[in-house]
Order: sequence, then structure tokens, then C-alpha cells
Amino acid sequence: MTTPDANGTRPDALDASKPNVARAYDFLLGGKDNFAADRELAERLLAIYPATRQMVRENRRFLVRALDYVLAQAISGYLDLGAGLPTSPAVHEIVRRQDNSAAVTYVDNDPVVINHLWALTCSADSRVEAVAADLAHPATVLGQVRETGLIDLAEPVCLILAMVLHFQPAPAARDLVAAYVDDLAPGSYVILTVGRGEPAIGDQITKTYDAATLYNHTPEDVASFFPGLDLVPPGVCDARAWMPGWITPAPFYDRAGQVLAGVGVKK
Repeated sequence: MTTPDANGTRPDALDASKPNVARAYDFLLGGKDNFAADRELAERLLAIYPATRQMVRENRRFLVRALDYVLAQAISGYLDLGAGLPTSPAVHEIVRRQDNSAAVTYVDNDPVVINHLWALTCSADSRVEAVAADLAHPATVLGQVRETGLIDLAEPVCLILAMVLHFQPAPAARDLVAAYVDDLAPGSYVILTVGRGEPAIGDQITKTYDAATLYNHTPEDVASFFPGLDLVPPGVCDARAWMPGWITPAPFYDRAGQVLAGVGVKK
């Protein structure tokens, strides 16, 4: 089991008085691993845009479909960056539906997330690991992943960046994904989702969200977050409309907020 060290990989110290990205998200999904500050932030977001809770659920449903698709490509290593608190179905639970031997590594820098993963998930499955690291530092993250010996990065893997890139400005998000993709073997997949809103709503959300700096990316920005990758049809679209193999997205009702989603493969 990987443990935090003093070289930039230790999770941030727990401060329950400040809202936290993973714990606010947990509350929106109906979880119990959150504190008053997290719930207060989530309630402020819901007051601005009540469909926020529906958006995080849509993100989870998309992740199930995307992982089912990647599993069908015989990928046996899964790396979930900025994983957040375990939410059913978690990545390893989805993977286990089809593959009992695939390796899953979660990465997060929140102590509550890491402690939960170590205690409840890694201890019950020897093919699941949790790494305490900041996804904004690809070299450190990938170095720790290699040290665990669980995922072989010389083989095709699946990289998951779900609802994390809206915490980076667009140029930094592109560079971040590119740094990870550059180290992946050909045949690897990237699953990516980003929350966004039309300006009237998006601007209010970004100003209210005080657990981290939030950026309201355009659909064009999100499409650019797949550097050097071929997009799986239907490409980048509303998470409600993504189904592998569709040439065009399914129809869905317009809404001020949405989760943009896509899957790319490195050739």
C-alpha cells in the first residue's frame, strides 16, 4: 500500500472548516462523507442552479457507459485522477462487473478520500490501489503509480479525468492532459468530463464556488483537451447524449448547465 511522504505527495491536512471539492461533490451525490462547510457550499450552488445535483448524477452515468466501452477493448489498467470519495458505482466496481483481474489506481490529494480508499476499498481488493498525490503534477503522479507496480504504463491503460479540468484554466488543462497522454502507451484511452454553464449561470457558479478556483470552459475548450487523441464517436457532447458508436449525439433538452464528456484513444 502506498503511503504519503514528505516530497509533495502527502495529502493536504484535513480542515473541516473549509469546503472541499471532493466532499461537496459527495454531498451532491447523496453521500455522507462531508462536513458542514461542504454542505453549505453545495447548498449555495443548488440555490443558484438546482440542476447541479442532476449534473453530477449524469456525470456518473456517463462514466459507467464510457468504462463499459473501454472494458470491451480489453484494457486492464485504470487510473482515476482526482478520484474523489468512493461513490457507488465506483470505478473499481464498474470494472469488476466485467474483469476481476484488472488493476485500478485512484489518485487524490484529499486525506478523507485517501483514508476511505485505503480502509474500505484497497483493503478488500489487492488489485486496487490509492495514491496520495496532486494530479496537477503528472511526473510525480506517474512516478508513484509506477512504484506501486500495479499498473504497467508500458501497456495500454485507461486514464480518467472526471469533473476535474474545470479547476484549471484552459491552456493549463490542455498541457496537463498532454503531459499524461505523452507517457501513455498507444492504444490507451482517456475518459474526460467537464462541468460548464451558460454565461448567466456559469459566472454565478464560478464566483460562488470557494473550495477551489473554477473555470467555465467552452465546448471548444473541452474538445481541445484531447491532444493527440482520436475521439470515439459521437465525440465531445453533453454527457446525457454520449453513447459509444453513435455518429451523432442523441437529442436532449436544452439546459443552462451541462456536463461535457468524451472518450479519446491514443493511436
